[in-house]
Amino acid sequence: MKSYLALIKIDIKLALRQPTVIFFNYLFPLVFFFTFGALFRASQSSGSMMQVLTMSLTLGILGSGLFGAGIRALQEREMNILRRYKVTPITPAPMLVGSIVTGCIIFLPYVVLMLALSHYWYGMPWPGRMGSLLAFVALGLVAFRAIGLVIASVANTMQEGNILVQLLYFPMLFLSGATFPAEYFGPRMQLISNFIPATYVVKGFKGILVQDQNFIRNLAEVGALLLTTAVGFLVSMKLFRWEKEEKIRGSAKLWVAGVILPFLVLGVRQSINKDNERNNKILARTMARSQNVLIDGARIIVGDGKVIETGAVLIRNGKIAEVYQEPPSDTGSLHAEVIEAAGKTVLPGLIDMHVHLGVPGGVFQDPQNYQRTTNLQRELAAYLFSGVTAVKSVGDELDLILRTRSLGNSGEILGAELFACGPLFTTEDGHGTEYAKYLPETMRERFDAQFLRKPKTSAEARQQVDELKARGVDGIKAILEAGSAGMLFNRMDPVILNAIAVEARANNLPITVHTGESRDVADALTAGVNGIEHGSARETIPEVLFQRMAKDGVFYDPTLSVYEAFGDLERGKDDLLKRSLVQQVISRDLMQGTEKMLAAQAAANKDKTPQRASSLATAQGNLLQAYKNRVLLVTGSDAGNLLVVHGPTVQHELELWVKAGVPPEVALQAATYNAARFLGADQRIGSVRKGNDADLLIVEGNPLQDISALERISKVVFKGEVVNRPELLGQ
Repeated sequence: MKSYLALIKIDIKLALRQPTVIFFNYLFPLVFFFTFGALFRASQSSGSMMQVLTMSLTLGILGSGLFGAGIRALQEREMNILRRYKVTPITPAPMLVGSIVTGCIIFLPYVVLMLALSHYWYGMPWPGRMGSLLAFVALGLVAFRAIGLVIASVANTMQEGNILVQLLYFPMLFLSGATFPAEYFGPRMQLISNFIPATYVVKGFKGILVQDQNFIRNLAEVGALLLTTAVGFLVSMKLFRWEKEEKIRGSAKLWVAGVILPFLVLGVRQSINKDNERNNKILARTMARSQNVLIDGARIIVGDGKVIETGAVLIRNGKIAEVYQEPPSDTGSLHAEVIEAAGKTVLPGLIDMHVHLGVPGGVFQDPQNYQRTTNLQRELAAYLFSGVTAVKSVGDELDLILRTRSLGNSGEILGAELFACGPLFTTEDGHGTEYAKYLPETMRERFDAQFLRKPKTSAEARQQVDELKARGVDGIKAILEAGSAGMLFNRMDPVILNAIAVEARANNLPITVHTGESRDVADALTAGVNGIEHGSARETIPEVLFQRMAKDGVFYDPTLSVYEAFGDLERGKDDLLKRSLVQQVISRDLMQGTEKMLAAQAAANKDKTPQRASSLATAQGNLLQAYKNRVLLVTGSDAGNLLVVHGPTVQHELELWVKAGVPPEVALQAATYNAARFLGADQRIGSVRKGNDADLLIVEGNPLQDISALERISKVVFKGEVVNRPELLGQ
């Protein structure tokens, strides 16, 4: 042990006398640190600062390993320094260990310096996983110094060593994300970067700094670094030479490939499963959400009924950091990108509480478009484009909706936040089962398993609720109606509904019930549900039921949009397709196919008396009664039904509410704060409040005076990211 300690002490003294060691360990990365800091505007984004810190630490590790260990070892052999050790009773092991430990000790002050500059100079929070960060720094140093020592072992001259170092250094410098973020690379470049060892150092740092992962979450990278360290050390021991006159054959240079083999294997694995590509998308999203943004001079509709006539909203790290009652006098001190919003209105992102993402809201000309795996992703993007930042799916295929929710929550795709009920609870030949009739026999069993739950007993109902809870659904949806003339259904037994509701409450899952008439509403309220969907468009709901809703805190979602759409569909009218926002989000194929369907419908029904003319008026009357009785109101559109196209749904729903007599401020609260309360998410969305997610909609004008102003969108902010709306639908 004494020999090891003595060699480490000597090695540190010698290293500090080497200009190349000082340059590549401190000055070179420091130049990049400040250059990157300015280039990425690190003072305006903690995420950008973490990117800069990642780059600087990686450059330092590369410099320490390839130059500080590799080139320096070659220099010492060329200068006959190692020859002096040969006459002492010492083996190569202490020499190699001393070199590796020296590198770590010399590099540590640089790490401390970078962290201090990042925090005090640029305002980056201290890393939440400091222990994991330091452990990963040490592991990266050890591994790359091992690679450097292998290069020194196989190179016969300084010239050979420099060539080998450059062959490794420059690809790792430019293709790993150490100088240009890998998330900006194209698919081909990202594929190449999978085989670059430094890529996994960059990935590990970003995982710890940006995604708050611990050391264990980066096991693949850790394993590759450990294996490289072991192989590098053993190869260096085997090929160690004391004197420059000792030569090694050319084939020995293949050991360089051997020492980076773990990364090549990891690269093949990543290229197959595309983990790095997905992770790069997520990192890019995280970075975009970490910008500091000030929305200045706007009218602020808070969401809970309050209004700030001229204020400002400061966003940091995806959250609302401050809500100003008056615009701040010194915006420069906030180190934020300023969005001038005088004459505009800021409000919480809108929420649609009733959508079906599995159906498009129209008719595709090309039947194959119904099978596209990206349909749901595009629909969520269409909602976000339209300022609807959250939607609740109340009836879609379970596996598909949960997979889509996972993609959105991770940041791999950009679209409105998705809350999912999954399958519909109904009964044999109940409403919801009729859709299977349009499917081939071979597909019906899968459809039932994914889309429906038809419990025959209370015990079975409770079991099915428990199973859905285990799958991670956000709520339960049940159907309680018998239909009407021309389309009759079996009605669920209220006893079964009661069992579903009891188990949903036990699992802390909000339950909402589709109703068609007053007796359905009454039975649902008796079961103790959290929300009523539709109410009724066939009859006036007695006031006493609305009074029960208000007393029990039950939410009411009238879905006026779907009743208007039913009426337009019957007459073949295309007015709903001509709305500006609809035309911006709908695909050409869906638009053309739907227009053709409407033209055929108009021709077929031109001499018939409309049967649904009173549906919308009845539903609007029930909504007005609910408002007058102070029922908690939320907005849902039933998007996915024909002519209710996914995207700008809430805006038109609110227009129908205001036409029904509901004040704009009440309608807006239903579409923001109330909806968030029903979702159990009001502690982070639904209001412009300090600490909430920065999900915001900026519109031209004042929707409190003209509700149609909600369609005149200026900007959409989602989790702190100012959304690039023109690129959103093309992602």
